[in-house]
Amino acid sequence: MKPTLRTSAALLTLSLALTAGAVSAAPLTSPSAANAVQGIASSAANLYSITINGSNLTDTGFQPSAAKEPLIPLRAVASALGFDITWNPAAKAVDLHKGNIYTTVKSGEDRYVINKMYTTLGTAPLTKADKIYVPASFVSEVLHQTVVVEGKKITINSAVEHVNEQGVITSIHSSDGYASVQIKGAGTAGLVLNISRDTVIEQTDGTSLAFADLQLGMTVSAEHAMFATFSLPPQTPAYRITVQDDKLQSDVLGTAGNLEELTRNGDGSLSIRVKGSALSEASQSEIVLRLAADTPLVNESGGTVEPSALVEGASVIGFYTPVMTRSLPPIAAALKVVVQTPQPVQP
Repeated sequence: MKPTLRTSAALLTLSLALTAGAVSAAPLTSPSAANAVQGIASSAANLYSITINGSNLTDTGFQPSAAKEPLIPLRAVASALGFDITWNPAAKAVDLHKGNIYTTVKSGEDRYVINKMYTTLGTAPLTKADKIYVPASFVSEVLHQTVVVEGKKITINSAVEHVNEQGVITSIHSSDGYASVQIKGAGTAGLVLNISRDTVIEQTDGTSLAFADLQLGMTVSAEHAMFATFSLPPQTPAYRITVQDDKLQSDVLGTAGNLEELTRNGDGSLSIRVKGSALSEASQSEIVLRLAADTPLVNESGGTVEPSALVEGASVIGFYTPVMTRSLPPIAAALKVVVQTPQPVQP
């Protein structure tokens, strides 16, 4: 073979080898690049769109492999729901506030504050790309809004915030900046209304009242949150308290217990002896109350009841003036008597 032909053949063989190598190498990808592609695909598959009150949120949620529910961006979601958001540098936590809802969130701690009480959700908040993410159930369990997770979509709506309830005040508490009143029962019964600086207190004509104007025995109408704690009695934030009584009585005392004795006096009026628990420090655990013809007789909700409901053995709450005799038990003029509705016996 001529030298020229041998050289051409060699060049052709080398060219074919290089071309074949290039073609076979093209589909191959480095392990790190393959993992990156897989990671992007996996991340995209775990993303959740978020809709709040009908508007799509730019931020998305995601679900880590070890999490039992998707996580959502705290600031974006809370802001869209109308919450005020404050960074607490001392606690290294985020404070949220809207109306009478207060909560604190700290990254890494499955310990959520709900109006000075704590709860857990089974998932701790985490920080990712300088954003704090919380479990989706945070919206319903802590912020008390509605949340639905369907497929890869999270739908959040503002809940109805107010419910109206009427009752007679049986307890008033105020200490260390915490204020509350209890209505519709004493002891473990009824409902505790937590009062904040945002709570409106007024009379039916719109006259503004202070917390100090509230007294035992007042019948009030309360606008409060839809949610309540599981304590006994349950507690809930109050948005508005309207006093229904026309006359505001000060220094009212109260006793909750059983009607031990019913007496008809010579002038036709009634006296009842109530034995049970004192509702304040100056109140009595046992008291005889003289009822006038116009003494209000009501149920726990403030509705009128007939005098025939006063029978020995009935559960009653008597409210009276601080002017009492020195007898045992002391005697006082009744201002209002609540006849409690018997509770059904559980099978």
